[in-house]
Amino acid sequence: MKDLGSLKLIRSEHRGRVLVLTLDHPPVNAVNGALHEELAEVFRLAEADPDSDVVVLTGAGRAFSGGGDLREMKECVETGTMKLDRVHAKQIIFSMLDMEKPLIARVNGHAHGLGATLALFCDIIFMSTDATIADPHVKAGVVAGDGGAVIWPQLIGYARAKEYLMTGKAMSAAEAERMGLINHAVAPDKLDEAVYGFAQELVEGARDAIRWTKVSVNIGLKQLAHSIMDTSLAYEWHTFQAPDHAEAVSAFLEKRKPNFGGR
Repeated sequence: MKDLGSLKLIRSEHRGRVLVLTLDHPPVNAVNGALHEELAEVFRLAEADPDSDVVVLTGAGRAFSGGGDLREMKECVETGTMKLDRVHAKQIIFSMLDMEKPLIARVNGHAHGLGATLALFCDIIFMSTDATIADPHVKAGVVAGDGGAVIWPQLIGYARAKEYLMTGKAMSAAEAERMGLINHAVAPDKLDEAVYGFAQELVEGARDAIRWTKVSVNIGLKQLAHSIMDTSLAYEWHTFQAPDHAEAVSAFLEKRKPNFGGR
């Protein structure tokens, strides 16, 4: 049976009763098949950790997470195989929603694609003013199916969510805070103070009251996620196999504009 220490691409450490989970897949913590599988397990393992009451999710280096690993995507396009698993995709989201411990996002750098989804499904989001957030699935020729279609409309409304999800354009931390997509945009040199100060406030609070308040608030969000995720993931997996996705991956690696055929 795996434990936190057995994970290779997610580091864990304790700061008192705060468990810090750090995505560590250089250079931008892109999600390949191996990290995707670990993400499907890590929140369950964090929930079971007896030495913590609050969890912080962050990224190593200059990014929180750049989203899907496009070089691995290129390999998948060429071989006709998939390195990601739809079951793991659902487990990531539902293990985050099922976790009773408060989960705080420390968005130290860009959070794109699945990286944005991971940040936005946390309970409280602190974001460096140096960072941007985006869900550019459509720019890769695929559906925003791994959670973006669930969480963005709940945070900023359907009209704004569709604008950002259908274009894949990024927004700054200041814009994200103004719209209500995140809680706090924080100067980089103040990020740790803000994140760990808030985490400690929760540690010192009434543990069960805080946990079960989160559980109660998440009931509606879990119901919504259950009603959407199977469909959105099916659409995403279908578009992974479409010509537009192959063209997007090639264009990105060749540093040119994609020529989509609308397929």
